[in-house]
This record gives sequence, structure tokens and C-alpha cells, in this order.
Amino acid sequence: MVRKKTTVVGAGNVGATTGYMLATRDLGDVVLIDIVEGLAKGKALDIAEAAGVYPFASAVTGTTEWAATAGSDIVIITSGMPRKPGMSRDDLLAKNAEIVKSVTTQAVKHSPQAFIIVVCNPLDAMVYLAAKVSGLAANKVMGMAGALDSARFAHFIATELGVSIADVKGVLMGGHGDDMVPLPRFTTVGGIPLTELMSAEKIEELTERTRKGGIEIVNLLGYSAYYAPAAGAVKMAEAIIKDKKTVMSCCAYCQAEYGVGGAFVGVPVVLGAGGVEKIVELDLNEMEKKAFAKSVAHVKQLSAKVDKLIR
Repeated sequence: MVRKKTTVVGAGNVGATTGYMLATRDLGDVVLIDIVEGLAKGKALDIAEAAGVYPFASAVTGTTEWAATAGSDIVIITSGMPRKPGMSRDDLLAKNAEIVKSVTTQAVKHSPQAFIIVVCNPLDAMVYLAAKVSGLAANKVMGMAGALDSARFAHFIATELGVSIADVKGVLMGGHGDDMVPLPRFTTVGGIPLTELMSAEKIEELTERTRKGGIEIVNLLGYSAYYAPAAGAVKMAEAIIKDKKTVMSCCAYCQAEYGVGGAFVGVPVVLGAGGVEKIVELDLNEMEKKAFAKSVAHVKQLSAKVDKLIR
């Protein structure tokens, strides 16, 4: 049986951590690619040598040459400028649009059948850009943010309630930014709705912390998070590679769904061998619909800016 092949674009903190997680979970061979000479090769060698302690079968290589990525089943794009204190995700738009356009062009040239998972910010706009540049079907291009935001929400809930995080299933929608829409009514702890276990005031406090989760880490570290974002991307890749039919939130293309009218935005989906196989439509109340519509409008504004940048 031929092992699957995943290319991780960018060998910085997020990329290297993604490569390590892919390898240790034995999800197939991994190629790290970065424009910095020696960076991807060094990180790949370090990861490969870790198999001498905790064995895995995945071959891990590093390169600066796109030819080495040929025939990849999945391409995970982590390259781009990270956030620093005082920056919003939107501040990264122009610089990262240039990078994502370039790497997406190379990715589809060498791996025209690959699924693309975008990790860099501003996430929803970069997914839109990757889809537009690649020309791939909408089900084959997606963004990691929902997995990350749900994980943050779940962590805060589990810590507050003193329960196993394995029992917490967080649900979020909307863009990956300050106007994301955590959904407490659909978030459960051991199958019990969060609204039955926590006061409205505490839920709002954790909701707001989730929205600010990225900048909280940026302010502490001086740069963007990478362990949890990498884990989110790997969970998505694993769902596709193993055809797991995983229900999770991610940035996916919606047309009629939720009345979005054509945009890549965070929604619950089913992820399997066909990529985004289904958009899960929840019965939102009026307040949730209003918050989601506001978030979608912001995403569309950023996507319109992308169109101007790549003309």
C-alpha cells in the first residue's frame, strides 16, 4: 500500500509542529518546504531522528525545491507573516496574500489533485485566495480556523467546569477573528448543553476569551500560537487521509448554506476522503443569525480586498 504524502509549506513554528504531528501520528510521508536554505532540511532531520525514540513509519524530508513535493495528497499552507503584539489578523492581508498566491500556484502545479488546508491569517481571506488561484473545486480547499477556535473554547470550558476536555464538544461559526460566533446552545459537555451547566455571564466571559484567544497568546509570547493551530490542521488532514467523516468546524465554501451567498467562512462540516463532504446546517436563532451575518460581511470585505490585490 502506497503511503499518503503531505506537504507542509513553511517550516517555522506552525509548519514544523504540523510536520512533527503528522509524522508521529503515522499519517504518511511528510515534506517540509521553506525558502530559507537549510531550515526545512534541519527541521525535517530533527523530526525524523525523533523516530529513534518513539518510532513511526513516516518518511520526513525537507527541501527548498517544489519538485520534491510532487504528487502530494494534501498541502498544508502555514507560510506567511505571523502576528505580533498590536496587530490584528487583518493587518497581515497584503503581505500574506502575496505569499499564499505564490505557494498555491506552485502547489497545484506539482500536486494538481491535492487537497489544500490553509493555516495563515487572515484565514478566511487566505482560503478564498487559495481557492481562486488554485482553480480547485470548493470541497478541496479549506481553512483550519474552526478547529482551533473550537479547541480554545473547549479548553476554557473544561478548565472552568473541572471536567475532561475529551467530553467537551465546542461549536463555532463565522470568520476567524474578533467577530467569530461561538454557539453555546450547540456546545456540549458529555452530551449536556453548555447552557445547562454554566451561567450566561460565565459563558459570555469564555466566549469573549475565545474570540481574543489568539492575541492573548501573541501578547504573552510576542508571536503567534503554533501548537494548537498545528493540531487543528493535522486533525483535518487525518480526517481526509483516513476518510473519518469527522464532524468539526472549519472554513469552507458556502453558497446557499446559511444564506451566505458565496464565501469561505467557518461552519460545521463533515470531513472525509472527499474533503468537505457536507456543510452541517444548524437551526440558528435570530441572535445567532445576526452575529453570523455580521461575521460573514467582514469576511466578504476582506475577500474583496484580496481581489484587488491579485489583479
